[in-house]
Amino acid sequence: MTSQLHRSRLKRSAFAAGAALTVVVAGAGAAPGAGAAPAETAGKPKLKLIAASNSVTLDRWEGESGVYLDLGTYVTVDNAPLEFKVTRKSYKDPVVAKQILRNGTSTQTKTLPAGLVKDFSGLPGFLDVSIKNAAGEEVSTSKGTFCPNNASGRLRPDAPSTSHYPESCSTNPFTLGSVWGVEKGWASNSSTVDYDQPVDLPAGEYTAKVSVAKKYRDLFGIPDDQPTIKVTVRDMDWDEEGAASSRSSAQHGGGHDAPAASHYGPRGADEPTPPALSHALEDRGTAHHLGDGSGHTDGSRIAPALKPAAKRPTGRAGAPANVPKPDLRSLPAWDIAVTDGEDGDVPGKDYLAFSANVWNAGPAPLVVDGFRSPGQDLMDAYQYFYDADGKQVGYAPTGTMEWDARSGHEHWHFTDFASYRLLSEDQTKEVRSGKEAFCLANTDAIDYTVKNANWKPYNTDLSTACGEQNSISVREVLDVGSGDTYTQYRPGQSFDITDLPNGTYYIQVIANPEKRLQETNTDNNVALRKVVLSGEPGARTVKVPPHDLIDAP
Repeated sequence: MTSQLHRSRLKRSAFAAGAALTVVVAGAGAAPGAGAAPAETAGKPKLKLIAASNSVTLDRWEGESGVYLDLGTYVTVDNAPLEFKVTRKSYKDPVVAKQILRNGTSTQTKTLPAGLVKDFSGLPGFLDVSIKNAAGEEVSTSKGTFCPNNASGRLRPDAPSTSHYPESCSTNPFTLGSVWGVEKGWASNSSTVDYDQPVDLPAGEYTAKVSVAKKYRDLFGIPDDQPTIKVTVRDMDWDEEGAASSRSSAQHGGGHDAPAASHYGPRGADEPTPPALSHALEDRGTAHHLGDGSGHTDGSRIAPALKPAAKRPTGRAGAPANVPKPDLRSLPAWDIAVTDGEDGDVPGKDYLAFSANVWNAGPAPLVVDGFRSPGQDLMDAYQYFYDADGKQVGYAPTGTMEWDARSGHEHWHFTDFASYRLLSEDQTKEVRSGKEAFCLANTDAIDYTVKNANWKPYNTDLSTACGEQNSISVREVLDVGSGDTYTQYRPGQSFDITDLPNGTYYIQVIANPEKRLQETNTDNNVALRKVVLSGEPGARTVKVPPHDLIDAP
């Protein structure tokens, strides 16, 4: 069992407390452009903090340093939807958050105080949490970020049957625009479980008191409710079959250790800690990381595979000149580290690993079908074009798809989707280069404020989005507003720097390098990230300066 499976079981156990309130869960699908739908009702939302249950049980797993605080508290919303539009003009500009107040056919905006919201993960410092032991001693205090797009549910039967808001808050450091919201008559889980920082609570009984920070009570007119929750912490371990079991103090030494984590190398290449994901994602049990791999997803939902056209397109290729097309853009590389490689790399070498993302700024989705000839390991790929009513009005041959059998991939990739280069300090020489095929899927919400952004993209799960080895055809889609991230610990996401001199370089990410895909604009396909290499062979290091205001190595 890997550490990922261990984490997934932790997340499923944590969800038990938070799920109690949910009556009807948000709908799983929506048509492209669903984000443009107007919210129901009008006026100013009425917010309240509640606890779904008076008591919760938290599991402390053997080998972990604490428990993860999901206390089952919710923010209820009534009278009108709670909605925010969060944007930044560029990476040189700060994040600006505005509350959207709808009154019939008119809309007003209220800009939140400057500096209050610094990224797109939610409202920081929204919750104050105090934990006391059975003796009444305070043993832990913490503050929590509130993502309005967290796991949510209806409060009563006359509330909207589904939520049209997105299902998570973005933690990608290069996000440009987000929409957060809770429907009228709904409630959103206010807990943000931080798997990087478990709370060190031994097995026993505790009392938690949760409240909304004063600055948010004053800003949104929230009552000063302070629900208390009885917390039971119990020790858990694993048997030889990987099944969970609780244990008393007397049994502590008799259990089996949790199986060791997967090893990705001794110098920073251990499986990286996933970014902070919203509760809506953590609950799924599959949101271990961004990037691909069987059964892994960003967590929005596990969708069935998209269906390709019934047969290859026929007739003359092409599309009307004014037909909407996608606009593919690269993000600067991040999550950069020196490692000793991944599966398939040469042992004993130094590699510069990184995460990369290509996103679609619209106004049309990128839709690519692949069709396989019997016995062949390649599919012929075709890009489709649609008018404003969603009717297909053209197509174009656009290269091939290939079966990628590497561990961590194992699905059909659209070839030459991105190109990676390591450039010299003056950016005139390519010192390393490579091309990477992508399984197209909507792993990251990059800008849900662009025209036609789809707030509920369908194919977010790469294990189903890109077919199986025996598939004869597949459909891959990159929706408007979403991007596809390949994380640094995937094969192909690194440069061999073993014999490269120390100094300053630039990681260059190019979307659609061969221009096989038709776009509205190909002048914005390139992104650069500065890196500085130091150290000796076998002990190389990398320093990653901030990219404008984004300090995310």
